[in-house]
Amino acid sequence: MTSQETMNGKVALVTGGSRGIGAATALRLAREGADVAVTYVNGKEAAEDVVRGVEALGRRGLALRADSADPVESGSVADRVVAEFGRLDVLVNNAGVGVLGPLESLSLEDVDRVLDVNVRGVFLASRSAAPHLGDGGRIVTIGSCMTQRVPGPGGTLYAMSKSALTGLTKALARELGARGITANIVHPGPVDTDMNPADGPYAPDQSAMTAVGRFGAAEEVASMVAYLASGEAAYVTGAEFSVDGGHAA
Repeated sequence: MTSQETMNGKVALVTGGSRGIGAATALRLAREGADVAVTYVNGKEAAEDVVRGVEALGRRGLALRADSADPVESGSVADRVVAEFGRLDVLVNNAGVGVLGPLESLSLEDVDRVLDVNVRGVFLASRSAAPHLGDGGRIVTIGSCMTQRVPGPGGTLYAMSKSALTGLTKALARELGARGITANIVHPGPVDTDMNPADGPYAPDQSAMTAVGRFGAAEEVASMVAYLASGEAAYVTGAEFSVDGGHAA
């Protein structure tokens, strides 16, 4: 069975799917045959562009405003997708924020914001999705290469938040495995996005930290997510996958 056949008739939810890795993932899952909902906070037009891309591939698309920092919105997002599409098979926890800087410069507001979005929001979205997922359900979370190697100062808060997701992923795998649901985490390295462009001022240093000497493309991360979301990955759970160009090598 091919991944195309596996994803036909499936419904996927990609949080933070209006741009970057989230948008690339939404379009890749649509190419694999899934109907796709994406969430956004401020990027309504960008999210609607992604939906149009999904629909151009012959699938149903949906853009939902849902702030992962809001416990009510993040905790009910799966219900909204099911109300629209009738089912949910795949959750991709992609929404995240990054606040970098010296330890002493990080405010309590910074800490709350990062943990609310990167940790609590992922937990609540996963809890929201779990009752709707059946046998073959998938939870794929986007982590960070900084969980495995922090190359310099300034990453304490971000690395802490993303590292928490590894523990969550392994626990979800144990809790949901008996129902035929898998949970895995993907750790991207430097990826060319609006937030971290490959021609930005910090790009040369980041490229030099990888073994291949370049930024990755969002589509390269999306391809790993698509595999983990497919039926071909039914025996893969509780695992970490680096798509980082050798950042951790």
